[in-house]
Amino acid sequence: MSDMIRRVGDTERRYVMEVLDTEFRSSKGSLMMKRLEDAFAERFGVKYAISHVNGTATLHSAIAAAGVGVGDEVIVPPLTMSATSFAVLHNNAIPVFADVDPDTFNISPQSIRNCITPRTKAIIPVSLYGLPCDIDEILKIAQEYNLVVIEDDAQCFLGKINGRIIGSAPHMASFSFQSSKHMTSGEGGMIVTNDLELATKVRRFSSLGYAGVGAAKGKITKADIQDPNYDRHCSLGWNYRMPEICSAVALAQLEHLEELVQRRIDSAQLFASVMENFSWLTPQRIPAGFESSYWTLAVKLENPEISWHRFRDKFKENGGHGVYAAWKLTYFEPMFQNMQLSGREDFLGQPFNKGKLQTYSNGLCPIAEYLQPRILQFKTNYWNWDEAEQQAEILKRTIRELDK
Repeated sequence: MSDMIRRVGDTERRYVMEVLDTEFRSSKGSLMMKRLEDAFAERFGVKYAISHVNGTATLHSAIAAAGVGVGDEVIVPPLTMSATSFAVLHNNAIPVFADVDPDTFNISPQSIRNCITPRTKAIIPVSLYGLPCDIDEILKIAQEYNLVVIEDDAQCFLGKINGRIIGSAPHMASFSFQSSKHMTSGEGGMIVTNDLELATKVRRFSSLGYAGVGAAKGKITKADIQDPNYDRHCSLGWNYRMPEICSAVALAQLEHLEELVQRRIDSAQLFASVMENFSWLTPQRIPAGFESSYWTLAVKLENPEISWHRFRDKFKENGGHGVYAAWKLTYFEPMFQNMQLSGREDFLGQPFNKGKLQTYSNGLCPIAEYLQPRILQFKTNYWNWDEAEQQAEILKRTIRELDK
């Protein structure tokens, strides 16, 4: 194992310089974006990859492509970053929260089934902390009810189920290149799909509704626009196209993605090994046949004498880098509690105003509500292995001190 990994190296710099050397001439535009999309589609075993400015825009586009509209329902987990639910609201639809599995922390297929109504149009399962969601079971439910599945894999690059890289099974899958993710360009994202119609809809939605773009074509040409009779926009769309410089960095990151992912796996396994003999610390369960890419190592703290803050403070006192907390459940965020939805609370009408659907209060998703304040998230992005080993020793000492 290499002691040191460069997260951003010479290839990223060389590709960025290739973009700068074009001086952003429109005749050279989107060349790097095209290279990235083709390489991403090949690496993840899909027909189409459509790049975006970030991993929230990807979900916005995918939900729109799925035909979700005003008052439709989309099933989401509450235990994840709130952008998953925001994208549903961006489409003037209603996020419906399904509970999670107590051991994997991922959305529960049975809870999904319990949430389905005649207004349900789509499901967005999240592969939380790098662990693939139970996509095969979720797809069975979706097929039974004719629902679209959009897998949110922002935290899961190269996660696998029975050797199959996730992202190719659902109707669409979304990836994020935000700075904390396995591969990054600072910001950015990607939608992948094997469906030509969905890919075309995603592209047009994210590219100002241009008639001249398509599943595998991300930019209109001079030949298109040098015509006074050219009809540019065939539908309403947003400007979510990924910039060339970000595409250049993402392409270079993709080329050594295995190395970046493996370092996180190694770090997580190192940290998990020091917890093995302490029953009150339980890492996220990886089911048989599943492979996590460990965006973070998520651990359930269950000791009535040790609070979350006490553990965090003792770890930092000993020289640890600290511990991240799980996000507050989305429906407990002030925007949901106070219905500050930028007018959508009125636009959507009765479901929000009169409580016809879910009530955002204690007991809505009891398993998620139990887990959230008990989850310890340990960082895994240790590019210096000596630092990872040092932190593991600090963690071991912290656990032993608290276990007295």
